[in-house]
Amino acid sequence: MLFSYPAVMSQILYIDQYAYQLPTNYSRNIPPGKNTTVYIGVNVNRVSGVDENKEEITLDVFLQVSWEETRLKVPPGMPYIDLPWEFRQLIWTPDLYIWQLQTMRILSVLQEMASLRLYANRTVSVSIGATITIKCEMNFVLYPLDVQNCAIDFSSYKYTREDVRFEWREVAPWFGLAGEQRREFRLPKYVVTFVTDKSKHIRNFGEGEHSAARLQIKLSRELRGYLLESYLPSSLFVIISWGSFCVIPEIVPGRMVLLVTTLLSLVTMFDTVSTNSPDALELKCIEVWLISCTIFVFLALLEYFVVLFGIRYDKSWSRRRQDLRRAASAVQLAPTLHINHTQRLSTPVSGTPQGGVFSPQLSVEDEGLKQQFSHQTIQRDSPILDTIPGDTSGSFLVRFAAMADRGVMFCGAQHGALDKFALMVFPICFFLFTIIYWTTYLSEAHRAMPD
Repeated sequence: MLFSYPAVMSQILYIDQYAYQLPTNYSRNIPPGKNTTVYIGVNVNRVSGVDENKEEITLDVFLQVSWEETRLKVPPGMPYIDLPWEFRQLIWTPDLYIWQLQTMRILSVLQEMASLRLYANRTVSVSIGATITIKCEMNFVLYPLDVQNCAIDFSSYKYTREDVRFEWREVAPWFGLAGEQRREFRLPKYVVTFVTDKSKHIRNFGEGEHSAARLQIKLSRELRGYLLESYLPSSLFVIISWGSFCVIPEIVPGRMVLLVTTLLSLVTMFDTVSTNSPDALELKCIEVWLISCTIFVFLALLEYFVVLFGIRYDKSWSRRRQDLRRAASAVQLAPTLHINHTQRLSTPVSGTPQGGVFSPQLSVEDEGLKQQFSHQTIQRDSPILDTIPGDTSGSFLVRFAAMADRGVMFCGAQHGALDKFALMVFPICFFLFTIIYWTTYLSEAHRAMPD
């Protein structure tokens, strides 16, 4: 309840038997003098909470505003006098404007926690205990490596810096239960630090430049929880997927269950983290990590599909491949067979009768030809198709088919050649990715921090 002007005056006419009244020529609309300095002091009692979705910080603070008022004086022999809170309507007070302020509520128990005091050196001091909510612009691209910095400016709304200047003044510090000054506050997710910026700041709006006193709020995250809840499990899932390379490819259920279960676990973890983390315009740091881990497991599953295809190709089409290569060998050896057949017609055949049946004897050239033909038809992996004479137009396609054939045979080899290769390549790639990831994002987080 606000008192009227006469009621207020009646309460302050007599203070400890001393008569006190405002000067007759006093005007509450005029500052005490040119270039009046207003001192700001803030003690943070508690950080009530940080709302990432609304980008707000709620604080319990003790705010102290003081300035020199040469037109007022205290009775002789008194160091100060406490004036009623309603008396602020009768004297000049700075039109304090707090940038980024959303709401402010003065604390009260039996009465409001607010005081107005006039000192013997003609200084007016206003102290308020309040709960304030500050709007802070946050960027969560580096989440959870992000460091949020909020600047709160205390300035005048209508007085320019030629009329009123704002500066910081240290007030009695707030001590914690252990007797140490509270410089930072630890929350479940954040470490909140407050720093008063003593440099001069100017706000340009309205009719000119306005002086401002700035309070810096720094919010850094507790990274330990994110390492244990997200980074460590996802890394273990990727490492477990490498165990599938040691499982025999023919054991399809065991290897498939291992890879599919790991993949689904990472997808579920990514969905949970995306739902519980604050929104950002780009992919967040932790989302990049989880997506990369999911890709590594998916590639391990894709590698197993390639191995299964190679095994199926090796078993189903091996006979057809042998027939094709035997036909290619026959085409290659046809001129030699024709020459040998002509020589055989002009050469008498020697032999011995055995049981009424004449058995011819092969010459040395025929034996060598037989061995050569047998050798080229038995070698199932020899690239005979690459040496077919007279097929110059399709030589590129033939080479490509031969290379693809060798690749599929390598993937489907019974001794697990591709699995051995993947067991060596996958850990190296993941190790390099980890180094690049942490180096890049830690440097970005360090660059985003204010000087």
